[in-house]
Parts: sequence; C-alpha cells; structure tokens
Amino acid sequence: MQKHIYLVFILFMSFLSYGQEMETVYLNAQDSTTNMFVAVFPESGQIKSILILLDGFGNSPKDVLFQTDIPKYASQQGMLTIIPLLKTGPSYFGSDADSQQSLKEIIDIVVTKYQLNGKDLYIGGFSIGGTCAIKYAELSIRENYSIKPKAVFAIDPPLDWERYYKGAKRVARLSNPEQVNAEVFYMIERIEKEMSGTPESSLENYYANSPYSFSDTSQKAVKNLINTPIMIISEPDIQWWLKERNYDYSYNNIMDHAAMINELQRLGNKNAVLVTTIDKGYRKPNNMRHPHSWSIADPEQLVTWLQSQ
Repeated sequence: MQKHIYLVFILFMSFLSYGQEMETVYLNAQDSTTNMFVAVFPESGQIKSILILLDGFGNSPKDVLFQTDIPKYASQQGMLTIIPLLKTGPSYFGSDADSQQSLKEIIDIVVTKYQLNGKDLYIGGFSIGGTCAIKYAELSIRENYSIKPKAVFAIDPPLDWERYYKGAKRVARLSNPEQVNAEVFYMIERIEKEMSGTPESSLENYYANSPYSFSDTSQKAVKNLINTPIMIISEPDIQWWLKERNYDYSYNNIMDHAAMINELQRLGNKNAVLVTTIDKGYRKPNNMRHPHSWSIADPEQLVTWLQSQ
C-alpha cells in the first residue's frame, strides 16, 4: 500500500509541475526506497535521445523535478529523461563500484525496456550526481561499454577526493568543532571508509575512485575523456562561502573544475567546457541563496549544448 501511495504522490506532483507523461519504475518489487527510476517522456511521444539525470547526496528523483526545469525542457526537445535512485540509495558516494554498477544496470534496462538501441545517450547530474555521471563516462570508455554517453555534464561536482579530503581536514583544523557544519566531519569519515584510508596511506584508491586527480601526473582517469564532450557548471561565489561557511578555495569544487577542464583542453579535447555563473544559485521552495544548487544550470543552454554534440 505504501508503494502505491508513493507512486501516486510522485505522479500527481509531477503532472502538476510539468503536465507531461511520466512513469515510475521499481526494479525490486520488495523495495520502494532504492533501485528505481522516474521516466519523463517527450511531449511529442517520440523519443529522439536519452538523458540520464542524477541528483545529489541525500536526495531523490522527486527533488530533481522540484529543483530544476531540465527534464521539462528536455521533454520539449524530444528527450526521454531518466532520473534514477541507485541501489546504493540516497546517500550514495557516486564514484564507488557499487553505485557505478547500479547505474550501468539501470541504463541497460532503460535502453531495453523502451527499445532505444542506437539512440544518443547523454548523462549528467548535480553535486555527487555529477561525480557519478563523469565517472560513468570515464568507465564506459575504459571498459568499452556497449552504451557510451555522447556527452556528459556536471553541476558543481566534487571530482578530486584527495583535494576534497584535505580541504575538509583543513576546515576542521581551523574551526571550532562546535561551529563546523556536520557534513564536513561526515565526509572525512566517509571518504576514509570508501578509500580504505587517507591520501597518505591509500593514494592509489583516491586516484582510482576520483573522476579527476590533480596530483595524478599520469592523468589515468581524465585521459578517458579526451574525445567526450564535457561541460562543468560552477558558481564559485567565494564571498558567499567565506561569509556563510568560512570556507576558502581549498574547500570549493571550482578547484577541481578548472583544473580538469584545463587538462582536458591541453590533451586535445576541443569540447571540454567550463561554465561559471554569477548569482544564479537559489534553492526552492524559499528561493534561498546557495551557489551549490541545481539552478546554476540554465536548462535551455544545457540541453541545446548536449544536442549540438
């Protein structure tokens, strides 16, 4: 009964927001909390391409529909938008093996279920969802998946877990523990768990799990994307971060974004793009100012860029 209530709620909310046909698919009949996806169909009914859209840490498909109009605009352009919740759940790490395996399974199921062999696939996401999307794009090349993204994008994602970890440790060291955002301590512990240690003890694991690594001079991960169009969208409002969180650039994802795009461009990727915005980051429902938000990505600009690749 609970499953049906959840399904009706999502569909009701979504129709109110978009007025478009949608479907919620659970891949495990015994579980309505993970391993599922919401499909937003093209307005015309004809699927021209597929967009995989991944949300950030702690969120769900309904949050994507609430925070951004990307699915709405994609639907108008003939894209089938798939918003998954992976087996690893809302608190997924994104670049880890279990999340990547679940994402691959969902993409394979979607292509088969809707008979989309040969259709262009695009993938992207917000925050950890962007981390997950870029890692999938890299692995699809390295492991020669049968279904590879034609282009990938990410909205303010963490990309270099070594940098992120050291930045978080710096925040903790400089701060009164009682005044530090609890997320900082959580991420320090979570990264140590996922990497089986610190950068000093398990650096190779950081390289293997990060979509980009500043200190990896072999460029092992990033080289996989030399021929893949990639857009990273960022709003590095350092004044906001200093005032609201006491964070400097060492704990700002723009460090990863600019460095990765620079390396890709130097490696010959002519379609590696960094988009920086100003005063675009606001979260619904209260229009709360936050530069780390879905809203920094302009739906029309993003979908137009994807389709031009």
